[in-house]
Amino acid sequence: MRTDSSPGTLPAREHLPAAPAGTPVLDVVIPVYNEEKDLQPCVRRLHEHLARTFPYAFRITIADNASTDTTLRVARRLAAEISEVTVHRLEQKGRGRALRTVWSASDAPVLAYMDVDLSTDLNALLPLVAPLISGHSDLAIGSRLTRSSRVVRGPKREFISRAYNLILRGSLQARFSDAQCGFKAIRREVARVLLPLVEDTGWFFDTEMLVLAERAGLRIHEVPVDWVDDPDSTVHIVRTATDDLKGVWRVGRALATGSLPLDRLTRPFGDDPRDREIEDVPKGLARQLVGFCVVGALSTLFYLLLYTGFRAFTGSQVANALALLVSAVANTAANRRLTFGVRGRGGAVRHQAQGLVVFGIGLALTSGSLAALGAATSEPAHSTELAVLVAANLAATVLRFLLFRAWVFPDRREDDSRVARGCDAPAGPYDTTAFRAGEVADSWRDATVQLMPVRPHDTDARDLR
Repeated sequence: MRTDSSPGTLPAREHLPAAPAGTPVLDVVIPVYNEEKDLQPCVRRLHEHLARTFPYAFRITIADNASTDTTLRVARRLAAEISEVTVHRLEQKGRGRALRTVWSASDAPVLAYMDVDLSTDLNALLPLVAPLISGHSDLAIGSRLTRSSRVVRGPKREFISRAYNLILRGSLQARFSDAQCGFKAIRREVARVLLPLVEDTGWFFDTEMLVLAERAGLRIHEVPVDWVDDPDSTVHIVRTATDDLKGVWRVGRALATGSLPLDRLTRPFGDDPRDREIEDVPKGLARQLVGFCVVGALSTLFYLLLYTGFRAFTGSQVANALALLVSAVANTAANRRLTFGVRGRGGAVRHQAQGLVVFGIGLALTSGSLAALGAATSEPAHSTELAVLVAANLAATVLRFLLFRAWVFPDRREDDSRVARGCDAPAGPYDTTAFRAGEVADSWRDATVQLMPVRPHDTDARDLR
């Protein structure tokens, strides 16, 4: 299987190989705050289920979020009685903070979490983590909103959940069905790179993590779950909903400005023969052509509107120059992000400068066409001017695409292949060495996690739990 990828990207997914007994394959985190009554029955039930059904070694980590009751004492007693249970104490509240802290420190290759009330049927746990163990997916979530899910809850929570899902789909174009179900898992090498990009430390942590993963092209597996609402839940619905909406606005703004380095999360293709390198075939040409045509069509409409507006108080040449300049800046920015997939602000000024050179060529074509029209007739009709400009812009568009593809936004994978052959890495916006999580991701890329099925009650003297 090919595992070559550009610096900062994730390695290809592989099935976790087998190895020594006692190595925890799965680390299930239970974040709690003042849950002294529910913690013990939850942990014992979860432990019994995993010992009976899970074919690999596991760990249960209780993440105490600064509880003020006897939750920590109960957790430590459970850890003393059950070898597979550990406790992590945090001095600040926040589910997202707890998950980030424990997941970042865990040595298990598959990381999961679930709410302490165990509202989700535990029979979905093995289907949740199996795609991660096999290398099929990067993240997995339980969903209460699929057709095959069976859910028992009141109309108020049902309305809030579905309304929130509609907001995510409408504002962030999310395609996953249930962001807030407390039943998720992630591969460790993905968490190492993804978690530093997630800012939220509370309930919006799940949503932000999933949106960023989806936008980066990671694979999210959804598992239909049976779920029963906990009537004694301590979640403050209004405050949580307000914080979530603020998070949606923050993430949406970051995605719109391209300030998130999501290219750090890209995956190479696997070993399917259809994914192998084929000589002399331009990479991504069809997709780029479609994106360029869409952007070009919108830019042309934008240009014509600007030209019509400027033409009302100035001559045709000035109106053409102004309209072309404004639309060229917008066109370069749109093609940079949508057609050629360049994210982040690095190199944006250089790209715009190169785009202005391309603009100059387009200006020469369109201005020349207007001059030719003026030489042919002294007072051309406005519709004739527009027709000539459309034809000139079509010719300029073809040339613009070729220049964008070959000069302004060259294929990054060609640079990556040069690096793989030992050539110098190109300087510019694609340099990933400054990314704070890049070194961690690279160190994990070379590590081999070894696993093997164990009987539920096997023990090992080397077990660090």
